[in-house]
Amino acid sequence: MALNFRQSEILEIAKGEGRVIVEDLAHRFDVTLQTIRRDLTELADFGYLDRVHGGAVPRIGVANLGYDERRKMNAAAKAAIAKICAATIPDNCSIIMNLGTTTEAVARELLGHRNITVITNNMNVANILVANAGCEILVAGGALRRSDGGLVGDLTTQFFEQFKVDYAIIGASALDADGDLLDYDLAEVRVSKTIICQARQTFVVCDHSKLTRSAPVRLASLSEISEVFTDMPLPEDLSKRCLEWNTKISVA
Repeated sequence: MALNFRQSEILEIAKGEGRVIVEDLAHRFDVTLQTIRRDLTELADFGYLDRVHGGAVPRIGVANLGYDERRKMNAAAKAAIAKICAATIPDNCSIIMNLGTTTEAVARELLGHRNITVITNNMNVANILVANAGCEILVAGGALRRSDGGLVGDLTTQFFEQFKVDYAIIGASALDADGDLLDYDLAEVRVSKTIICQARQTFVVCDHSKLTRSAPVRLASLSEISEVFTDMPLPEDLSKRCLEWNTKISVA
């Protein structure tokens, strides 16, 4: 499909922000709502977007986005989530951080913390925190994924089993209506399950786009999580379940 200029721009906005709204696009491009709806329908027909009420979201399906593309998506939301998450973390504590662009955003917000120990299988997190002289960094062994700087595998799992930390900060690729955290890589999920077991409190950091995605591997239920940090309120039914599970929800 040959996209016109406006449709190409719409697709880029959807990829960058995780969602586009008909009214916002009509105002941005100074066209009618009907024109934007037609653009979104054509983009959906050719597999670029999925229509949702009032707009559209990028079509992801069961294949994960490239790392650089994920880093750019919802960057402002991730920064806001990271800020409120890091504000919950005190000085003088131990933390495990797993893979993900939102956990990396949290690492940036921890640069002012003092006397913390961060244990991670995320090379990007380690490189960010090198700038914090008050942070001791322990990096897991394992097989290095060049695509995102992640370390995974049995060695990684065994490494994390040696620790009992105050906090775990984890990301996930998707969050479904049942409150299950989902991911694409079984090896990565095994590592993340171990991280949850080795932490006194587990924080999940995820933006609203994770609610529109799907992934094949179940990581955990929000019932196993201490607190969820996100940028928009969770659906009402899921919020009620979190209340029953004593899982706190913090919205940036």
